Amino acid sequence: MIARRGPLMAQWTTLVPLLAVVLLVFTWGRDLPAVVVALVTLVLAGAVLAAVHHAEVVAHRVGEPFGSLVLAIAVTIIEVALIVTLMADGGHKSSTLARDTVFAAVMITCNGIVGLCLLVASLRHGTAVFNPEGTGAALATVATLATLSLVLPTFTTSKPGPEFSTVQLTFAALSSLILYGLFVATQTVRHRDYFLPVTRHGEVITAEEHAAAPTARTALISLGLLGLALVGVVGLAKGVSPTIESGVEAAGLHQAVVGVIIALLVLLPETIAALRAARRDRVQTSLNLALGSAMASIGLTIPAVALASVWLSGPLVLGLGATHMVLLALTVVVASLTVVPGRATPLQGGVHLVLFAAYLELAINP
Repeated sequence: MIARRGPLMAQWTTLVPLLAVVLLVFTWGRDLPAVVVALVTLVLAGAVLAAVHHAEVVAHRVGEPFGSLVLAIAVTIIEVALIVTLMADGGHKSSTLARDTVFAAVMITCNGIVGLCLLVASLRHGTAVFNPEGTGAALATVATLATLSLVLPTFTTSKPGPEFSTVQLTFAALSSLILYGLFVATQTVRHRDYFLPVTRHGEVITAEEHAAAPTARTALISLGLLGLALVGVVGLAKGVSPTIESGVEAAGLHQAVVGVIIALLVLLPETIAALRAARRDRVQTSLNLALGSAMASIGLTIPAVALASVWLSGPLVLGLGATHMVLLALTVVVASLTVVPGRATPLQGGVHLVLFAAYLELAINP
């Protein structure tokens, strides 16, 4: 598929990331008029599509599951940088920013992306097939990370409020890094076959035969352009966030909606890449992207904000409220029942999408 794309695709996917970074330099930290906001939004959408293209080039070169890992880690690293930058800006709302962003990422990936991919694959191919061993391991890691980092702070008593003490935060950060490192080693080295796409008969697909892999030079260029595109996506999203905040306030919506909108923008590249994989009946690749992104979001964000809290003023609130804990628990239970059979129908996709819709509705009307 990648090899058959024409020179026009190569030109615009090269120019748009560069344009996004240039536009970011000229608009960073400034109040933007409506015309500029419209231009930024247009370039932002183009950068998202360019990021997906370059991620596919890199993924095709290195193969699965390394390809999906590249996009998940790249997006999450820049997402972490965005969170720390926004927290450094201060304000009374920054204390819950890390929690709200991480939880939004978990709901978007585990319900939104997973639900869409299962629905698309099952409607197009009859049933969505994947490897329950690898997907189950990823889901277990996500559930453990989310509980240790987002649920336990609500119940600890060393500090008032849903906060960790210094020792508890250090433990959560180290645990997140260790678990994420163990998962990456399992996914890419020791049990790599568990995370490869499978056929209708359960046979592992070790190689794609529809197109020749790009050269190492092409893959390296795409990797660099992927980084530029993702920097542009996150930076431009931050630039338009004041306009989004004003619109949310004018509409009388809850402030948490801002975090949801920004998270949706940041995760668009992974969403599009996962949907494309689902259309090609590579549901395991879609689940690698979704659950890997959720895992990286927690496993990298919590250690980063724990380190940043040393010099950032104000509290760091990580504990979820009762409503969000119920949604998280229901997501884990439903996802476990989805994963066990190793195949899914449109019903499972619909259930996950309803959970995602419930999260969005409660974010708008808590």
